[in-house]
Amino acid sequence: MRTFTPLKTALLSLGLLLAHSGAQGRGAEEVFKVNPTGTTQALNGAGSTFAAPIIKEWMRVYGGEHPDLGLSYAVVGSGAGIDRFLAGTVDIGATDAPLTPADVAKVKGDVLQIPVTAGMIAITYNLPGIQGPLNLPRAVYPDIFMDKIVRWDDPRIAAANPGVALPHKLIQVVARRDSSGTTFAFTNHLAAVSPAWAVGLGVAKALDWPGGAMTASGNEGVAQRIKLTEGSIGYVESGFAERLGLPLAGLENRAGGFIVPTVETGQRALTGGSDAIPEALDVMITDPEGAHSYPIVTYTWLLLRRQYEDAAKTAAIKNLVGWILTQGQARAEPLRYVPLPASITQAAQGELATLGE
Repeated sequence: MRTFTPLKTALLSLGLLLAHSGAQGRGAEEVFKVNPTGTTQALNGAGSTFAAPIIKEWMRVYGGEHPDLGLSYAVVGSGAGIDRFLAGTVDIGATDAPLTPADVAKVKGDVLQIPVTAGMIAITYNLPGIQGPLNLPRAVYPDIFMDKIVRWDDPRIAAANPGVALPHKLIQVVARRDSSGTTFAFTNHLAAVSPAWAVGLGVAKALDWPGGAMTASGNEGVAQRIKLTEGSIGYVESGFAERLGLPLAGLENRAGGFIVPTVETGQRALTGGSDAIPEALDVMITDPEGAHSYPIVTYTWLLLRRQYEDAAKTAAIKNLVGWILTQGQARAEPLRYVPLPASITQAAQGELATLGE
């Protein structure tokens, strides 16, 4: 366990206060809107911060091509997005954690869960003077987030990074405060590779993080907090880290290779070398196979009702999601998301075809 000096404790308290006040200072939730006035049909959604950049890009492009369609998306996290979808206050939910059977039972009528993109959860850090990506073995990074490895020059980190002058500095974990699909996917992976994690902290959208973990809301909030905090480490969708110039750790995958997140390594993780059409579209990929697969990937699903209140809304949603699954996939790679493999797209289009039936 870590021991803090009075100065370190004071600085941590100040950091936590700043993180909290920063979240408060952002004010109302972010809502992205396209064609908000003068529309003949309006669609509203809420959820994932992980996929927010690509969802905004889809809205911008598709909304520009359909000026009579009003689109809005509240960037509130997967947990809140699910809650709003279940409550019927939004037409579409966006989540990086599929609905549980208990959630599905709350929906009046049938619900569709359509994968629309995928991304990689990076472990990123702030260690000035360290060149190149650090390698983190799969027996090591779960222990960092369990507060079992507390200094950067721990022998297990050093052994995977020969020749790197790691500082004798306390590791400051930064994690999500809100109910998060990113946390759900991350903890699913940690539970798959670490028996101690599986029986201890487990899998959840929100956790009571051990040790002196600092928390922030949203992928953007975590990435910004890491950027400001020397000696910190955290988990975010890889594009958020790259946009802030944060380094991406090489994580040991199932085959024993140290892999950094790229579009190619993410695609390899999604397919696992198979082109078979999946039987279920709501399956998490917790520990992908393949020598060149990045180990932490997740889909983002759109939550849709099979029946909406009128035919016009049903048709508008069907056309929008159909475009996302086809032309919209070209927008993924420039934003560091992973275009869906053909087998997944085919299955998703088949599921979407049942909308309104």
